[in-house]
Amino acid sequence: MASDLPSTPSVPAPALVLTGGGARSSYQVGVLKAVAELLPEQPNPFRVILGTSAGAVAASVLAARANDWHAAVAAIEHVWANFHVGQVFHVGRRKMLRAGLHWMLSLLSGGLLLRAPRSLFDNAPLRDLLTREVRWRGVGRNIRAGNLDALALCATGYGTARSVAFFEGNDRYREWSRRNHVGRRAQLSLSHLMASLSVPMLFAPELIDDEFYGDGAMRQLSPLSPALHLGANRLLVIGMRGSAGGGVSKRRSAPDAPPSPGQLFGYALDNLFSDQIYSDLEQINRVNEILQVAPQVMPGARMVESVVFLTPTEDPRQVAARHMHCLPPALKVLLRVMGASDQAGAQLASYLMFEGEYTRDMIGLGYRDAMAQGDEIRRLLSGD
Repeated sequence: MASDLPSTPSVPAPALVLTGGGARSSYQVGVLKAVAELLPEQPNPFRVILGTSAGAVAASVLAARANDWHAAVAAIEHVWANFHVGQVFHVGRRKMLRAGLHWMLSLLSGGLLLRAPRSLFDNAPLRDLLTREVRWRGVGRNIRAGNLDALALCATGYGTARSVAFFEGNDRYREWSRRNHVGRRAQLSLSHLMASLSVPMLFAPELIDDEFYGDGAMRQLSPLSPALHLGANRLLVIGMRGSAGGGVSKRRSAPDAPPSPGQLFGYALDNLFSDQIYSDLEQINRVNEILQVAPQVMPGARMVESVVFLTPTEDPRQVAARHMHCLPPALKVLLRVMGASDQAGAQLASYLMFEGEYTRDMIGLGYRDAMAQGDEIRRLLSGD
């Protein structure tokens, strides 16, 4: 949409945009499974893949295995369908107790006895899992072989307070710079992925090139912009907020009580991962309308031919509420302390519930939602 965007591609250039959402991102896996079934004979249907936060995980696997796209989708589904919280962060009682005591002593002593911990959870298990599952050399190989044009992973620089899209792509792409977001060419690695995943307070930030980075959704005012800068003219966007919205659920026992800290934290995560995508889609629609009637008003801008935006038709909070029993005991205790247990904690739990019972439900929901829009998805990806 800006003057330094690549010229309009002569052929359709579909992009897959995977937003953040913690455990809710299992919904994306169901959508990808449906896309693979809708296009059984087609190789990787996306020229550009863009991932933010938890969405960066599937984006990285798909790009690394773009030469065998259907197998990549099956591998992602296998991991998500059999997830356990312990594969993402340590949830043993000893670990959780130690973390809680560390926070308490640091707070009570003003940091004199112990420095504040870097994060609430230790996500070393997730780093180990991603080390095994993502073959980063495959990204470059697939780009050189023409199976993919670019992969971009979004993170937030704590020093510059800017959204950074680290991208690996073919030579025709240029870096870009805006006031609050930049595109930086890089040979992508585990560090870029861990940076995109580092939800503030929950997970420790990641050091890249002398700057610490955190979750890519924090300063992402234009979450679709990196895909457009990388030449995409068709977008399949998968969001995480249910169509019913994301307000704070009231406690049944005390409907007039103010939200607890745990409920507010869930609400903050909901806003972090969801709000900006809607304003960006509205901006694309406005630009398209202007270009249709008066293209001279916006020289250098180009239209986005088609967008399919999928979000859960069932509120993920309701899905999580059905599976609260499957959370590890130590995590249940933590949520109870924060005032986010049972139904009241479903919003926060929906982001932390990396358990197979919940993720399989979300995968099934994503699959059904995508199949319901199967004709639109086929048109988007087939070039019609």
